[in-house]
Amino acid sequence: MAKQRMLKFVTLAREMPEKRDPTVRTTDFQEIYREFAAAKSAEQASRCSQCGVPYCQTHCPLHNNIPDWLRLTAEGRLQEAYELSQATNTFPEICGRICPQDRLCEGNCVIEQSGHGTVTIGAIEKYLTDTAWDMGWVKPIRPATERTESVGIIGAGPAGLSAADVLRRAGVQVTVYDRNDRAGGLMTYGIPSFKLEKDVVMQRIGQLESAGVQFVLNCNVGVDLSFDAIRGRHDAVLIATGVYKTRELEGPGSSATGIVRALDYLIAANRKDFGDEVEAFDSGELNAAGKRVLVVGGGDTAMDCVRTAIRQGAESVKCLYRRDRANMPGSQREVQNAEEEGVEFVWLTVPVAFAGAPVSNVLVQRLRLGAPDATGRQAPEVIEGADYIEPADLVVQALGFEPENLPELWGTKALETTRWGTVKAAFATHATSLPGVYAVGDIVRGASLVVWAIRDGREAGDSILKYLALSGAMAAE
Repeated sequence: MAKQRMLKFVTLAREMPEKRDPTVRTTDFQEIYREFAAAKSAEQASRCSQCGVPYCQTHCPLHNNIPDWLRLTAEGRLQEAYELSQATNTFPEICGRICPQDRLCEGNCVIEQSGHGTVTIGAIEKYLTDTAWDMGWVKPIRPATERTESVGIIGAGPAGLSAADVLRRAGVQVTVYDRNDRAGGLMTYGIPSFKLEKDVVMQRIGQLESAGVQFVLNCNVGVDLSFDAIRGRHDAVLIATGVYKTRELEGPGSSATGIVRALDYLIAANRKDFGDEVEAFDSGELNAAGKRVLVVGGGDTAMDCVRTAIRQGAESVKCLYRRDRANMPGSQREVQNAEEEGVEFVWLTVPVAFAGAPVSNVLVQRLRLGAPDATGRQAPEVIEGADYIEPADLVVQALGFEPENLPELWGTKALETTRWGTVKAAFATHATSLPGVYAVGDIVRGASLVVWAIRDGREAGDSILKYLALSGAMAAE
């Protein structure tokens, strides 16, 4: 019977949840996709081929048991489907919204490769967990036994919160330290609400608070509280700070006012969405309203910036990227959404000089892709004599992020880092060079995806539990 409900990809076409019309959705910061109804989610889940080697699961960093919860969804067993998805993913409703499924599970779906169109995995995952919250299936975290050991987590982003979830469920006392006034990291302040509405993040943080996780906010480690003090308070420490140092544009005039960092721009927009007072936004410094906006970069952060600028009422929004569309690192789905909303992409271009104070004009070089190197990648080459002037009132730098120098900032020279400045941690355990200190997420990987941070946090939580058990056994001898 179960099999008869599946394998319908031949007769049923792929459907995504309906998108709100661009002329409507660009007037607010609400999520752009409407919810699946129960019948539609079951119908789309039934398209799964239940293949013997599920590439969707293989290419999910969390190795979510996707075929099985799709089958349960098709059978109308939604609570069981949710519980199965929750078993491997701390934040399935967040991954369902912001994971680049087109590069991960959906992009590797077997029926996608056969030309039938992928199963809409992300939308169903979002639907399942939203339904679980509405129906009360998301249970409070209630450890069976309280333990005396404590763990300090530095960073309240997805990696730190995932580890906190694992540790608190095991009864460990957990304190999370973060420099911001709200937990969530980039899920709260970096990702716009039209991709991830903030009540979705806050309900998970509320679940952890109700479970007894302590949050110490507005705490800049190395300034307000030393790293050594945190180590002294806890039996183990997890570093999950992320990477926030922005790569800067170079060239004459690149320090002019009107040239801003992507993260500063996005944080200001998200704070306004929370109803905060944001002086830099109100003054116009970090507000695109009425301006000609250039966003430089081709990743997901650049897509967040261009789509935010459209919603703020920019006169025009252009995205400059040094390669072509096929080589763009950002999600193609996000590029499509941006184009629908009125963003113009100018491929194979790079800004080289800036005029005006504040900035008013940008000198742009046109590029072409050269011959492939040994890896097959084509490096951009300058087309001589093809420079042109692009008028701009606001230039947003979205060139990626680099790690801060934690050993220097925290006075911990013994904390080993790589040549890229990321913290060196063991691949399997996430242990650093300091006893009892672990590190996860972007501060180890470099700027990466939320789903990878969740995986790292869950793994590190398990490693810390083993370390605490070993330490306790040694102390008892």
